[in-house]
Amino acid sequence: MPSLMSLEHLSAELDAGRVTSRALVEACLARIVDPSGEGARVYTLVDADSARRAADAADAARARGERTRRLAGIPISIKDLFDIEGQVTTAGSRVLADAPPAARDAAAVARLREAGFVVMGRTNMTEFAYSGLGLNPHYGTPLNPYDRKTGRIPGGSSSGSAISVTDGMAAAGLGTDPGGSCRIPAALTGLAGFKPTAARVPAAGAFPLSTTLDSIGGIGHTVNCCAIVDAVLSGDTMHLNEQAPLAGLRIGVPQTLALDGMDRDVAAAFQATLQRLSQAGAAIVDMPFAEFSELAAINAKGGYTAAESYPLHRDMMARHGDLYDPRVKVRIEKGAQLTARDVAELHTRRADWIRRTSRHFETLDVIACPTVPVIAPALHELADDEAYGRINLLMLRNPTFINFLDGCAISLPCHEPGTAPVGLMLAAPGGHDRRLLAVARAVETLLAAR
Repeated sequence: MPSLMSLEHLSAELDAGRVTSRALVEACLARIVDPSGEGARVYTLVDADSARRAADAADAARARGERTRRLAGIPISIKDLFDIEGQVTTAGSRVLADAPPAARDAAAVARLREAGFVVMGRTNMTEFAYSGLGLNPHYGTPLNPYDRKTGRIPGGSSSGSAISVTDGMAAAGLGTDPGGSCRIPAALTGLAGFKPTAARVPAAGAFPLSTTLDSIGGIGHTVNCCAIVDAVLSGDTMHLNEQAPLAGLRIGVPQTLALDGMDRDVAAAFQATLQRLSQAGAAIVDMPFAEFSELAAINAKGGYTAAESYPLHRDMMARHGDLYDPRVKVRIEKGAQLTARDVAELHTRRADWIRRTSRHFETLDVIACPTVPVIAPALHELADDEAYGRINLLMLRNPTFINFLDGCAISLPCHEPGTAPVGLMLAAPGGHDRRLLAVARAVETLLAAR
């Protein structure tokens, strides 16, 4: 399957009879088993037989002239924390290897199947989704397609979801985003990744990191790939042709923390993008967003991820603590120190922070900043725990602002072709998903004209 085929293009090709679903699936399977590729580290389980059956069923329906679903027969990968009927949900860990198989599909998986997507299998991830780097000591770390000779991180936690798309092992990937887990790997690999408003997609059947912050979204080649997956997951109507006029669009650029620590590649790509937007008539407004500086103190005790993951893992860690990735375990254990009073205070402080931060959007359409301030680090840079912790926080910093805001955000590539991938994050308050996607389409069209 050509690596740059969007969901819209594949749907049109299938409907016109220029390609079959079985051919798409076989191309994905060939990439997965290619010994020179990343398949062994991308998928924790490949459901080849089921995928072939689903593809054949979609092709047979089209051959009979039946009116098929527009997405019927398109291959998609599923992050390993979603239940798939009859399979064990391991969430990137060895701890759950002996858990009973899921009795039914997660709500998100069921909706994708109903829309006609062909499930290729389960993709690798950071253990229990607790890191933005994408490293996994149990199943291996899929390497970023950029500069594989050096060996760079894919970003996480939806690492396998992203690499399945970059390497043609699926046309799109289902992921989660409690703090950047779709946007970070998308940014580091040159893809688009969407974090919807959290309540937009049901989380039933998805192993949680934080029930407060978890969001379910897609990773694909284009903004519309993400929009299509989101419409299926949310049950919303697709508005794939909506583009917000760039002339007069008010884009806020937060000056507090969000621009700190940019490397040369990210700074150049981001500034060039702002310049192009300005030339297209958008108003680029530098704004303090001083509230961003408060988040470290608000979450100093571990925040929602520690508070809500520790009760879930407490008994499992007592029985199988030696099976956890130590770098994940230590973060979960921070939740042991949080009291009910601490959590109540966290809720109060978050509500106040959202109220104050949301006021800035009254004069803005979206905000824009680098998704992450550096290009994908090399694996050898993360060898010691200090570097791991520091770079992980750097990856998570900007995306986390939007999760704490309960907003929506998308990362789309903004680098020059042939250079290191850089992601542009556009974000809006919760419930403004349709408007955000319309802005993102317009920005994507502008950047594609380079």
